[in-house]
Amino acid sequence: MKGSLLWKRIVQYRMFYLLLLPIVVYYLVFAYIPMYGVTLSFKKFMFNKGILGSPWVGLDNFHYIFRYSDFWTAFRNTIVISIGRLLIEFPMAIIVALLLNEIAGSKLKKLYQTVFTFPHFLSWVVLGGILVNILGNTGAVQLVFTHLGFGELSLLSDSDTFRGLLYTSNIWKEAGWGAIIYLAAIAGISPELYEAAYMDGANRWKQMLHITWPSINGIVAMMLILAVSGIMNGGFDQIFNMYSPAVYNVADILDTFMYRLSFSGRVNLGFGIITAVGLFKSVISLALLVIANYLVKRMGQEGLM
Repeated sequence: MKGSLLWKRIVQYRMFYLLLLPIVVYYLVFAYIPMYGVTLSFKKFMFNKGILGSPWVGLDNFHYIFRYSDFWTAFRNTIVISIGRLLIEFPMAIIVALLLNEIAGSKLKKLYQTVFTFPHFLSWVVLGGILVNILGNTGAVQLVFTHLGFGELSLLSDSDTFRGLLYTSNIWKEAGWGAIIYLAAIAGISPELYEAAYMDGANRWKQMLHITWPSINGIVAMMLILAVSGIMNGGFDQIFNMYSPAVYNVADILDTFMYRLSFSGRVNLGFGIITAVGLFKSVISLALLVIANYLVKRMGQEGLM
């Protein structure tokens, strides 16, 4: 009976299901079917035998990478940089959205929104080159400081300043783009609420505090869960295009570490070990996603699961 009702519902809304079909096929082909490759984490990959025919090695791939001393440095940097992104970068998109909402003129608001959104469309290859030319050892800032007699100022090769530059440059690039979803949520708030608050004597700050923020905190909670789930990624594109050997001790995350080892030629990692690192990251990300979802639900929000 239930199957019959489900089929009738599918027929009734067939056009909606037809629109959904390409998305389902996309995830099946590119996300779920390739997951059998995760078994490489427990195998010694041999090209002539393929993934399924390669011999099992148990947890040897994990033991190998965990004994590698630089792995734990990269792991620590990944956690520290990602937590910094959560604490420093995540709130900036919310702040930008709230500030843009307070701009009175619609044309001026669109102008600022365009200015803040534009950097998102530039790749880190381009931005990394610009930042190196400005802040690098031979960049414009270095030339100005040398000319003024302040000596060398190597911001991009200084371990004390590199992470600050990571956060600052990523805020400049992504805060405006991240604010779009919050602006969309704010646009759905009834103007009558603001009019009623104004009649009651509430100023703009109190309207933001008691109307705007309660209306978007559910979206904020959901975006926070998604941000926590991606905490193990760290931002490969940005770091790879900005860092140098001088700041490996504070900037080398798991992704850049594995990339360097794979192409350095000093060690032969193989697909099994690289997949083991990827699986290690995925398991931690899943655990963080579940914990964040649980905490958000405990705080009274809906969560994702």
